[in-house]
Amino acid sequence: MKAIVTGGAGLIGSNVAKILNAKGVDDILVVDHLRGDPLKKRNLDSFAHAAYMERDEFRAAVRAGRIEPPRVLYHLGACSSTTETDEAFLDDNNTGCTRELCEWCIANGTRFVYASSAATYGDGSLGYSDDHAGIPALQPLNLYGWSKQKFDLWALGSGAIGKIAGLKYFNVFGPGEDHKGDMRSVVAKQYAAVRDAGRISLFKSDRPGWADGCQDRDFVYVKDAAAVTVWFGEHPEACGIFNCGTGKARTWLDLAKAMFAAAGREPRVDFVDMPEKLRGKYQYHTEAETAKLRAAGCDVPFRPLEEAVADYVQTHLSRFG
Repeated sequence: MKAIVTGGAGLIGSNVAKILNAKGVDDILVVDHLRGDPLKKRNLDSFAHAAYMERDEFRAAVRAGRIEPPRVLYHLGACSSTTETDEAFLDDNNTGCTRELCEWCIANGTRFVYASSAATYGDGSLGYSDDHAGIPALQPLNLYGWSKQKFDLWALGSGAIGKIAGLKYFNVFGPGEDHKGDMRSVVAKQYAAVRDAGRISLFKSDRPGWADGCQDRDFVYVKDAAAVTVWFGEHPEACGIFNCGTGKARTWLDLAKAMFAAAGREPRVDFVDMPEKLRGKYQYHTEAETAKLRAAGCDVPFRPLEEAVADYVQTHLSRFG
């Protein structure tokens, strides 16, 4: 196999596979956990691949030596729910599995590119630098973030990070997220309301100094995040942990206005109370530092928010949303 993509029926994974197809690569083993989900199956059917394996079957096959190592393994499969409460499950599924695959790749000379997360930065009080020296001090706000942080710490402590690449994805959105339920982006969840009712709901601020709707995020279009991911697969000399973000935070109101513009509607925004389960765990600001990414030689551009939202609406949501 030229490539293995875990989470290949997911948001970033399916877009990585599409980019590989565009580069003439369809010798791809896709690994995922479909669970009969027709939306993930639709993602899987949207690109060419040589084979598919279920997550647990693949993991067992790797342990038993039944999988031929590929040139590149893009490890993007994980439980990405920020509200998951089963720590043992996350320790095994997210952290332990990543370590197993990393060690297997290093032992076999396979390029290993894996998904970390901007969730590792917690409340942002320590900044958003991807400098390795600051990573041990980070305090994620949820168990998902900790599952990513634990692997980053292992990779740094073991020295494996000098042979692999990890990407701290910021707020990725775009085609391929329909199956994610509550973890879908606001664009995906509220497009129908914008289109049909001309309204959108955003969380009120429950923090002094922050106006309603002015909490901000580093919104990253999935097509750009996938292009960065493939770039690292093609550049084994670029090793370490890197932010994958635009470097420019935008407010939720900016996002809402972009959605209304893409749908040809006048903006009307309602503000609702922050859910109790998110209070104290909600990031009010994220913004990637990108100097290290660019210094590594990655010149993949990131679309402006308005352009990204318009493309998402016109190429996907207007058909499936």
